[in-house]
Amino acid sequence: LMINIRMDIRESIRQFLVSRGYGRIRLKAVLFDMDGVLFDSMKNHTLAWQKAMAARGISADRNEFYLYEGCTGKGTIDQFFRRIYGREADEKEVEQIYQAKSRFFNEMPTVEIMPGIRDILFDLKKYGLKAILVTGSAQHSLLDRLEKEFPGVFLPAYRVTAADVKQGKPSPEPYLRGLAKAGVRADEALVIENAPMGVQAAVAAGIFTIAVNTGPIPPQKLYEAGADILFPDMLSLAAVFGEIVGLFKEEYLCQERRSPTTSE
Repeated sequence: LMINIRMDIRESIRQFLVSRGYGRIRLKAVLFDMDGVLFDSMKNHTLAWQKAMAARGISADRNEFYLYEGCTGKGTIDQFFRRIYGREADEKEVEQIYQAKSRFFNEMPTVEIMPGIRDILFDLKKYGLKAILVTGSAQHSLLDRLEKEFPGVFLPAYRVTAADVKQGKPSPEPYLRGLAKAGVRADEALVIENAPMGVQAAVAAGIFTIAVNTGPIPPQKLYEAGADILFPDMLSLAAVFGEIVGLFKEEYLCQERRSPTTSE
């Protein structure tokens, strides 16, 4: 089984290199989404959003919010306003609804970290890779937990949140800002995402994208968004993450041997 997974990952890397016209990937950084990747928080988020919309008189299917994961709060609210009212929400409406959503979220039980994420971050440290946070969230109750749960990993200088961007996911802006904060190029990084809009954003930024289906979204939605490889949960990814990093290194060294002009 491990041999087959290794072959699938290697082939995904090679297809990515060809499709992007990259000669190689010298991995230096991994960019992480937060909700559904670092924290098992989407169940709380979707219920909080549903309650906040209901308080506004808007009926919403809870599962619909998984599709908008990665958007800023305004982006999520605008999805409903455009459909129902034929316009975007104004500043006051956004503030009122998002405050209600945050209140409902903070009243819910504390969310747990995602199973397997500590193992992935251990491998990250082992290989000397930078960890960059790229989230569409402004939920301080989670952002403030990052240092407690993952001490020294997601440094403030290496975080991109809703407050840092003009356009949220699926725009590439959040991930482009993440690359800039890490001081790396798109061909020196990979992304771990769990939402279609987040995958679209990472792909649009030119980064190799690992999708992890930690919600009720059909797997095909993540592939359609452009994911280079898909895992059914974080534990499955954690089991082979070291292998993935090793394969990037092998592919880089292989490309180095093929290139007579390199001096490295």
